[in-house]
Amino acid sequence: MKPSPPAPPTPPPIAHLRTRPVSVGNWRAFLAVARHLNFRAAADEMALTQSAVSRQIQALEEEVGVPLFLRHTRAVELTTAGGQLFQTLTPALERLDAAVRMVRQSAGRKNVALTTWASFASMWLIPRLEDFQRSYPDIDIRIDASDNLVDMDTSDVDLALRSAVPGTQAAGAVRLFGEQLCVAGSPWLLKSRPPVKTPADVAGFTLIEAGDAHRLPYFEWITWRRWFEVNGVSRLQPQRWLYFNYAQQIAQSTLAGQGLSLARMPLIADSLAAGDLVEVLPGHRLDSPLAYWLLVGPRSAQRPEVQAFRAWLLLQAQLTREAIGEIPDPDMRDDLA
Repeated sequence: MKPSPPAPPTPPPIAHLRTRPVSVGNWRAFLAVARHLNFRAAADEMALTQSAVSRQIQALEEEVGVPLFLRHTRAVELTTAGGQLFQTLTPALERLDAAVRMVRQSAGRKNVALTTWASFASMWLIPRLEDFQRSYPDIDIRIDASDNLVDMDTSDVDLALRSAVPGTQAAGAVRLFGEQLCVAGSPWLLKSRPPVKTPADVAGFTLIEAGDAHRLPYFEWITWRRWFEVNGVSRLQPQRWLYFNYAQQIAQSTLAGQGLSLARMPLIADSLAAGDLVEVLPGHRLDSPLAYWLLVGPRSAQRPEVQAFRAWLLLQAQLTREAIGEIPDPDMRDDLA
């Protein structure tokens, strides 16, 4: 009889996959050993004994379920799993440390968090902030400039600046100012062309407009096409069109002399006052259905720093109304005070 073939080797036991989260207490010991590849150097860095660091690494390996280091007589080497964790954990822990530093630095300091959309922050709010900082140097300001609406009931935001059609604004919002649009251009562009005396004369220029204006219902009210209709030149065709996504981009293109735009007067009031932009055909402004509003978070209204910033914003809004020649609606006078 032929001898029976040897039995195949018994496969190593399959490691039990851990499903519970790994505790974070031993990660710093792991990073120290992984950086130095030496238990003694890691222990010196952490001001611990070498045996204490070794116990932390063993505990972590038991939690993860696989070896993280290959231990040689005079050297330590990361396993493949250990290398993967080291590459992932290092930037994550650095971000955590940076966040803790920020929290520590801000502890005990007064701060106000505000949300608004990017173009309004760039064109109206930020140019004015130095005035507030001079008056209140001990108050830190954090601005979240995003087109996404923030839930004031659940977020840590104190104030919101928003635009909305009157009647659709959030409850408790205070009206800052309304909006008109004017035909605006750079002085040197206007000097290089024949004078613009009638609405039909804008056809000799590139006209700048928001690219999504025709896809949003009430934005149709602030388009060149509506301006043409209001001014009796509905068949007018300009030299060319130039489209952008944001009001700030439209203003920058207008300042650069790339064409004429229907500009939002509250946002370019400073540029008009400085002479960087010129209002063309001032008798042909276009009314907008939008207004600008200030909303205070429900948990923030009584904080003195929030009250100070709110009062400053209302003062800046009053200056803007004066600059654009807005006469407040009598029904809104209490809100505008």
